Amino acid sequence: MIIRTLLALFLVSACGWAQLPDFYRKVGRLTWVVKDVDRVVNGWSKLGLSGVQDYGEVDFPDTRYRGKAVQATFRIATGYLGDVAVDFFQPAGGENAFSEFLARHGEGIFGVFHQVSSSAEFEREIERMRSLGVAVLQEASVDSGNGATRYVYFDTRPQGKYALGLILNPPAGASSGNFKLTQVAFVVRDPEAVSSFWSKLGFPALTKTRSEPRGMRYRGKPVTYGMDLWWQRHTSQAYEWTVPAEGSVYAEFAKAHGEGIQHLGIAVEDMDKAIAEYEKLGFSVIQSGAWGEEGKKGSGRFAYMDTQSIGGVHAELLWNFR
Repeated sequence: MIIRTLLALFLVSACGWAQLPDFYRKVGRLTWVVKDVDRVVNGWSKLGLSGVQDYGEVDFPDTRYRGKAVQATFRIATGYLGDVAVDFFQPAGGENAFSEFLARHGEGIFGVFHQVSSSAEFEREIERMRSLGVAVLQEASVDSGNGATRYVYFDTRPQGKYALGLILNPPAGASSGNFKLTQVAFVVRDPEAVSSFWSKLGFPALTKTRSEPRGMRYRGKPVTYGMDLWWQRHTSQAYEWTVPAEGSVYAEFAKAHGEGIQHLGIAVEDMDKAIAEYEKLGFSVIQSGAWGEEGKKGSGRFAYMDTQSIGGVHAELLWNFR
């Protein structure tokens, strides 16, 4: 135990990063904590959530929260946004990480799961994280109908702004190719501190780019400002990190929820058509604009849609010039 811990610390000190297991290269599942599963699932089903399965109220008898055994009950549904599974949890009893998140943050995406292939791999990563000073926040096992599903969330939200999770033997389901989830995006006040935290755990440091959007509008009025964007691209979806500038959708989110996952980036083929479809469903544009030189390769458009009412997360429509 001591030798493994010293070895992990040596790797971080000497190399600036620890070896990152391959299963982190793909986002497996998103954990979405809500007050009303039916409302959120019904809303996102209109926007492209597919393969929905409703599990009703489920007891998790073998749950440990911050090291203590607890009784936890959740109203649960699952679905797919493209090839990424989403688990919707509505706390229905007991003290646990989800009820704490809901009380402090409000509805939103709590964590990101990565799928491991074996119990040995599962335990090995828990030990690696522990050796790097990261404790288990919550762990449980439940019969999913396909054998016992095990999950663990690490206590990464305070410094990393989302809960990093592992899952073994997840429920079976079918993804949809019609929905293109390209980004998981965060609002964060100190990206350099976040970068330092994740790099110490073996994840790539955040890289910074400068954005000077053109034609930007916020709540119907023209606005002009540039912003630094920070990126991680180690997974199947890019992670975008944004500092909340005043007079922006990011500042609105930070005021309502604090730091965390603010939007999901969704690639569309026809921006005007996609906006019209969202507006027909009652979701208006909050903030929009464009990047790059209009009509040239590398340019594109973005539009944040006001989907906060269905789960606390915005949908950002993204169109790239081809």
